[in-house]
Amino acid sequence: MLLRKEGGEGTVTRERLAALPKAELHVHLDGSLRPETLLELAAQEGVALPASDPPALARAMRASDSKDLAQYLERFAITLAVLQRPEALERTAYELALDAAAEGVRWLEVRYSPVLHTRRGMALDEAVEAPLRGLARARAEAGIHGGLIVCAIRSLDPRISVELAELAVAYRGRGVVAFDLAGGEKGHPALAHREAFEVAARGGLPITLHAGEAEGAWSVADAVHQCHARRIGHGTRLHEDPALEAYLRDARIPLEVCLTSNVQTRAVASYGRHPLRRYFDLGLVVTLSTDNRLISGTTLVEEYLAAHLHLGFGWNELVEVARMGFEAA
Repeated sequence: MLLRKEGGEGTVTRERLAALPKAELHVHLDGSLRPETLLELAAQEGVALPASDPPALARAMRASDSKDLAQYLERFAITLAVLQRPEALERTAYELALDAAAEGVRWLEVRYSPVLHTRRGMALDEAVEAPLRGLARARAEAGIHGGLIVCAIRSLDPRISVELAELAVAYRGRGVVAFDLAGGEKGHPALAHREAFEVAARGGLPITLHAGEAEGAWSVADAVHQCHARRIGHGTRLHEDPALEAYLRDARIPLEVCLTSNVQTRAVASYGRHPLRRYFDLGLVVTLSTDNRLISGTTLVEEYLAAHLHLGFGWNELVEVARMGFEAA
């Protein structure tokens, strides 16, 4: 499908974007189930769903009607309810990696919080090893490489965050590639979990951190200056502090940009108002990701396409974004 002619660059098409080698650095396991899989797992677990066939379920799970990040996150109650067994975690990670590979993703970093999958008694170690098995199966079948990012949750006791940081460090070099803090940003500052970031940093584990999504640029500043973050999840409101924006540019601290998700959580009013264009033009390291393939109802190809259609990214610029994704991995 021809979308737009770019002088001297050729055309941008979905097919060409799918063939472009890409890295996806910000995708949540529990927000990226296939609708068919969600239906099967829900039937096994006796979990009620808002629809009974895959297309209708995909529409119902898409968070287009969210008023903010907190409402966007409400749909995770459904997906987490069906991801309480090792085989479900393994299957979901496997299918996510296969789906990513089919659209040209060569490196995939999947994030989630193991502690949210222990309601039925699953041990934390098994909650890590199960998705690692799924990623290993996908690597053997489709050649896609990557690893897990262990997330602490802002609203949980900081002592749990420390336990998760210790868990993540224990699996460094065995499939866990970074440590993160996720969940509702408003009212839950990252500094409350600072001890966990110290544990991860001392353990030699890279830190990425959700910041500047539902809160202002100060949240990004705390992440970078107080919590050892060397990559920022979203960073949508970074532009509110030009000095900090320049610091991230000069320090080459990447932003994990998720266009569709940011529109749905009302972090931005529309695709066309997203600061990605500004960040790229200023020379920041920017990457594109889906955030949640099911709940945002998107793919990585669609995110690249949105940058083209709504923010004027030409083919060569999209190639540069893809290259920066690999550098930021």
